[in-house]
Parts: sequence; structure tokens; C-alpha cells
Amino acid sequence: MYVKRSTRLIIFLTLYVDDILLAGNNLEMIAATKKWLSSVSSMKDIGEVRYVLGVKIIRNRPKRLLGMSHEAYVKKVLERFRMYYSKPVDTSIEKGLTLSLDQCPKIDKEKEAMGNVPYASAVGSLMYAMLCTWPDICFAISLVSRYQSNPGQAHWQAVKRIMRYLRGTTNLVLCYQGRDLKLRGYLDGD
Repeated sequence: MYVKRSTRLIIFLTLYVDDILLAGNNLEMIAATKKWLSSVSSMKDIGEVRYVLGVKIIRNRPKRLLGMSHEAYVKKVLERFRMYYSKPVDTSIEKGLTLSLDQCPKIDKEKEAMGNVPYASAVGSLMYAMLCTWPDICFAISLVSRYQSNPGQAHWQAVKRIMRYLRGTTNLVLCYQGRDLKLRGYLDGD
């Protein structure tokens, strides 16, 4: 990510492989940046962004809101880990939950049982959602990610709890309004 700013103007240029996303608070500055990029490299302007890296961009200009939704990604994660039809919960971790190394498998039978559990893959998938659009699961992810080398059943249940939380919050959107950042329902209704 590159940032150019002056006293009142700011532009962000994010680059991922061969995709560029420009965002800023001044259309003339964005147009000038596009013109300069076109002069130094072959590029195609596909217009206003609707999706970037699997994140849906939602705008409500009358309310000056910008939202990011990862609903499609989270639904795929839930399907992949067979949690799509799970019962939703209100929190990403159970109140009073403690996870420890004592809960890691110690005997071969326990290790074998956990050997087929896609723990690291699930945690990685949830981590991507957390980084893009679900910052409220950060603490829960920090707890479960500590046990990726030798997870036990209690750790796996905690990961599934996070998925159940996401199951109940797939319709939420990460919203930006001015300097505020909030998780809320779709931008059209609020």
C-alpha cells in the first residue's frame, strides 16, 4: 500500500499482484494518478470497484457510508468446514473460556483423532476474515491460533464456536463513516 497526502488531500494505492485499487478524497488527484500510471505502464481502468480480494464494496453516498462485506467468503468457509447449518451464537468465545497446553493431545489415540481435523486451515481461513472485515473476532483468533501445532478437542470446539458466531453475523458489514468504524447491518436499511 502506498499513501500520498498533503494537508487536505489523501490518496491510497493498494497493489496486489497485478491489481491496483485507488482510493482518495479528491477525484482530480485520483484521475491524475491514473493518468500517470497509464503513462508508465500498460493498464486497464475497469471503473468503480465492486469487489476486491473477495470483499464486496458497498456504498451509500447519501449517508456518506462505505462498507465492506465478506459474506460470500464466510459462507464458503462455513460450507468448507461443514458449519453452514450450525446454530448461531452471540459471541465468538464462550464466557470464561480458558484454553491451555494441558488440553493438547498427549496419547497417540488423541493425536490420531485430531490428525484428521483441519485445524490450521480453519484458523487461517478465519484469520483472513478477521483481517479484512471481522475485527471483532481478533481476540478469539488470538486464543485459538496458539495451538496450531498440536490442537486438542477443546481448541477445535473454540474454533467451531467462532464459525457459529460468523454464521449469525454474515449479514453484517464493516462500515466507515467519517472517522468511525462500525460493524452494522447492510447500508441500505440503516
